[in-house]
Amino acid sequence: MTTSLKPDWAFLRRHPAHFIAFGFGSGLARKAPGTWGTLVALPLAALWMGAGLSANLLLAACMPLFVLGCWVCGVTGRALGVHDYGGIVFDEIVAMLAVLALAPPTALGWLVAFLLFRLFDIAKPWPIRWVDSKVHGGFGVMVDDVLAAVMAAIVMRLLPPM
Repeated sequence: MTTSLKPDWAFLRRHPAHFIAFGFGSGLARKAPGTWGTLVALPLAALWMGAGLSANLLLAACMPLFVLGCWVCGVTGRALGVHDYGGIVFDEIVAMLAVLALAPPTALGWLVAFLLFRLFDIAKPWPIRWVDSKVHGGFGVMVDDVLAAVMAAIVMRLLPPM
């Protein structure tokens, strides 16, 4: 499903939810907005963890961010008339923050976390694809990425130490 509306910076400024849902502008990328949105999580996690936020607290912070995401993604999806518009990337940001909280705190650990999350988010194996097609609204936008994050975290745990 597509929208006749082409989101731009003016659209993002119309409502704070749009700005947040579009990953602070990263979702406006013409190519691979989901990947650009996922990348936003890396400096955010590095800043928060560098400021002393533990991995457990970062993971816990993902819960209220998930709730916020349900709202902002729902508001923005309704404004666009599209359930899960490609430029809505706050779901990728929150899910990637969770994966990073669970990843080994090394450059290699974070790279593997990023690649695994993108793999599961793009490929959408069962049950992600099923949830993506059946659950709508802001919750639906957010929950399929949480499942991709869970799958990435499981695979990371099965890999040898990094």
